[in-house]
Amino acid sequence: MIAPVSDDLTTSPIIPRPLSVTARAGRFLGTVAEARVRIDPGAADELGDEGYRLDITTDGIVIDAATAAGAHHARQTLRQLVDLDSSEGVHCGTIVDRPTYAYRGVMLDVARHFFPVADVERLIELLARYKINHLHLHLTDDQGWRIEIDGRPELTRIGGATQVGGGPGGFYTRDDYRRLVAFAAERQVTIVPEVDLPGHTNAALAACPELNANGVAAAPYTGIEVGFSSLLTDDDVTRDFVRDIVVQLAALTPGPFLHIGGDEAHATDPEAYVRFVEWLQEVVTSTGKRMVGWEEIGRATLEPGSVAQYWRRRDPARAAARQGASVIASPARRVYLDMKYDESTPIGLDWAGLIEVDHAYDWDPVALFGDIEPERILGVEAPLWTETVETMADVEYLVFPRAIGLAEIGWTAPELRTWDDHRRRLAAHGPLLDAMGVRFHRSPTIDW
Repeated sequence: MIAPVSDDLTTSPIIPRPLSVTARAGRFLGTVAEARVRIDPGAADELGDEGYRLDITTDGIVIDAATAAGAHHARQTLRQLVDLDSSEGVHCGTIVDRPTYAYRGVMLDVARHFFPVADVERLIELLARYKINHLHLHLTDDQGWRIEIDGRPELTRIGGATQVGGGPGGFYTRDDYRRLVAFAAERQVTIVPEVDLPGHTNAALAACPELNANGVAAAPYTGIEVGFSSLLTDDDVTRDFVRDIVVQLAALTPGPFLHIGGDEAHATDPEAYVRFVEWLQEVVTSTGKRMVGWEEIGRATLEPGSVAQYWRRRDPARAAARQGASVIASPARRVYLDMKYDESTPIGLDWAGLIEVDHAYDWDPVALFGDIEPERILGVEAPLWTETVETMADVEYLVFPRAIGLAEIGWTAPELRTWDDHRRRLAAHGPLLDAMGVRFHRSPTIDW
């Protein structure tokens, strides 16, 4: 049992920090399972789709929410209170809370190094503890094609048979993918699938000779350089191929988003790139999904429902926002989880800089852009690219505790956040991460 870390509910180290906390005398000595949940859609005016009210008295616990998502988030707060401060019961009081941003995500690149279903489920479970509600799966790249497509077995048989460094690769069957989607949904996490187009496509070009201008399959690729591959964007065979992929993936995905990549298409003619993105947007929209793409798609004409994901250059993201599209903030210099913490970090890269826990936390999405209307910012996401990441232990080390800070940026209003407060509360979560078996980075910026 973890010893109490506070004597007042208002100072309990809940992450993300709630909107308001009112403490009362006494403690609830029962179990979390005794909590009573009341779902009332009419509460959405006060709590929104993901907010909740958590009332703890000496007699029991009541959770009020407008949706199942809100009730889930309340349970996560309650679990933290119990795990961190339960040796003498849970402090009494009322917590009222709702997120700042609807989209709070982490991306896992399974294309450069493949991770089996059990590993992805483990990551989902950990992220959901901190109210992260989207997992973006980067399913295809130059090094591997990781999703089974009906009628195109060569994509996984050939395109899925390698990875960075020449390992065995792997892929998800359609049933594997359905299992991940269902597992995530049970934890109020939405899977966002990405098929990277029209660049980052060597795995597809190696599997399908007909996609190459000379009709000859490309050689499999196991390196980490980028920007050299491209589909023939205006070719009918290519467009039939892409349409088939998008339609099948959309049918497998109940969530509203389908990510088309669009980054670093250096080998694609710029005008052809714009035509392709605008055509692909029509295909995605026809399936009932919202198209998400990396910031480069801001060069095209976008529909209001589309989403540009900022990672390096603000101007394309601003162009997308001016058209009425939404923006996800993923600034590489702040939240790219594949970046090293410091020079001694044994894995990771450093092209975007060294990102310690304090640097990953101390920023605000609205201030990041300045001139983008705040309502155009859909949320935040921290990507983990896996050039150097080979095991689940590697994933956990780079994701935690930085993703906890991202969760708070996405959930908690900026006026309620300070680094000094966050580092104090984060320190109390070290034993909790240990109890969950997480191999996390014990940052020297935190008094663990």
